[in-house]
Amino acid sequence: MNPGGKNSAVIAALPTGEAAPRRWWHFGEDLALALLLAIMVALPLAEIVLRKFSTGIPSAPDFLRHLTLLVGMVGGVVAARDGRLLALATAPALLRGRWKGFALVFSTGVGAAVTAFLCVASLQFVLQEREAGGVLAYGIPLWIVQVAMPAGFGIVCLRLIWRAAETWTRRAFSLALAAAFILAAIFPPVAVPSLTAPALAALLAATALGAPIFVALGGAAMILFWGRDVPITAVSVEHYGLVTNPALPSIPLFTLAGYFMAESGASQRLVRVFQALVGWFRGGPAIATALICAFFTSFTGGSGVTILALGALLMPVLIAARFSERDALGLVTGAGSLGILLPPCLPVILYAILAKVDIKEMFIAGLVPAVLLIGMTGAWGVWAGRKATEGQQPFNLGEAGRALWDAKWELMLPVVSIVALFGGWATPVEAAAVTAFYAFTVAVMIHRELGVLRDCPRVMTEAGVLVGGILLILGVALGLTNYMVDAQIPDRLAEWASIHVQSRWVFLLGLNVALLFVGSVVEIYAAIVVIVPLLLPIGAQLGIDPLHLGIIFLANMELGFLCPPVGLNLLLASYRLNKPMFAVTRAVLPLLGVRFIGVLLITYVPWITLVLPHWLR
Repeated sequence: MNPGGKNSAVIAALPTGEAAPRRWWHFGEDLALALLLAIMVALPLAEIVLRKFSTGIPSAPDFLRHLTLLVGMVGGVVAARDGRLLALATAPALLRGRWKGFALVFSTGVGAAVTAFLCVASLQFVLQEREAGGVLAYGIPLWIVQVAMPAGFGIVCLRLIWRAAETWTRRAFSLALAAAFILAAIFPPVAVPSLTAPALAALLAATALGAPIFVALGGAAMILFWGRDVPITAVSVEHYGLVTNPALPSIPLFTLAGYFMAESGASQRLVRVFQALVGWFRGGPAIATALICAFFTSFTGGSGVTILALGALLMPVLIAARFSERDALGLVTGAGSLGILLPPCLPVILYAILAKVDIKEMFIAGLVPAVLLIGMTGAWGVWAGRKATEGQQPFNLGEAGRALWDAKWELMLPVVSIVALFGGWATPVEAAAVTAFYAFTVAVMIHRELGVLRDCPRVMTEAGVLVGGILLILGVALGLTNYMVDAQIPDRLAEWASIHVQSRWVFLLGLNVALLFVGSVVEIYAAIVVIVPLLLPIGAQLGIDPLHLGIIFLANMELGFLCPPVGLNLLLASYRLNKPMFAVTRAVLPLLGVRFIGVLLITYVPWITLVLPHWLR
């Protein structure tokens, strides 16, 4: 017996000892992040209930939008503290000794300089907003919430310097390098336009050596604005505008639902269900793998959580079914990105926001393409397991029934989400809150696998860290997009395409090739924010339906997770399954080819995407 119960675990985790003040600060950050997410869930639920009796909660959407801003900044601060800001580079892992130390000092120095300028730009934005006298609600000045932006970037800047090395000497070198970049920007030694190219080159080198993605995108935006003598405050204006978009709270809420699933025993129960239903015939475990991965990814947004949660569970199942280790590794890695086109996956929501199309129509448009890609993955798995005849068990109706009954609550999760989303009684954000609360209820109150005090703060902090990293990227990426719009780059591309690309099919083929490369090196959310605004005018010029263009884009991004050398699923599978990158890449190549054929079908047969939206209109 544990006399302290669940609370004792929390008490044991409280900071003690010599470094207690710092640990208390960290504990407070984690707790604040968890509480902000809890309020984000509770506020829409209260709005749904109160709307039945009155007009609801005044200014609830405004509060929710700014809670997203707070979650993003606090999550980014915690991610910087733990060294978990999203980055592109694999170069640091390949370097050793003093070269690795140099790479870390240089990338950190550049990153700290960029983050310091983001802090200054945010502070200028807040001061302007304070002068404007905007009010959030109930007399609360808007700038009080907005001050989270400069505060957050300031703390991230300091933590980048702190994590530059374990020694004060290297930290001092990193700080000195950051100061040199800042002084060169404030007091340029030569004409500013002539410094733009060298500054971008330094930023590119820092990104290759491990600087976070938000540094690369935000730094590029500020350098380009600086070169045109445009105030860098424009980056913060766009950051604030995107992060407080009315539809964006769906992202942290659906992410939270996915984390509650991943951290509970849902994965084991769902594997048992699909294995019982389809695992009994030849190649059945492959179909089960495709289905369970698509189910998970639809809630985790292709963030890699699927492979981390399911990889170690599915590999033994496939190997026990006599799949070769290479085929099993390829299938688990390849299936990990399935489900991006299914509701309520986050990239679909973000594309709909940027393209200004209906979120529900985007989800409807993605259903048939998603089923096609899942089916092709499962079919390849059946073919790969064609010789796996040993060890198969006949279908057991009793086992299937017991597995379905044990997993009934998890299987109801997409039903709850879809009914809330399409039922007409909840907005997309409210549907996301309903989904998150349902996942919490299943994990904490029904199965009791997570404790309210023992586990939920940790799970919510983990979700908040991922959301913080994503929202930092999205906010600064829109600043870069805004620069390209100001420079009329989308219009020029559309004009060029109208002259040189007469056929939409030629354009789409080139788009597939380009997006395959982009998806393999650029984080999906950043790619959506930066590239989609460039493609929309060209698509309109060539008469491509924005729903079809969106599904093409997202299907290519899904495929990019598998593209060597740095596709996210390759990296995560190598890490989670303890396999060399070369082995993972070689294992996934056949499935990569199969999925590319599926993407081509989606691209060149618009009916696959548009049949359901047109039929339901």
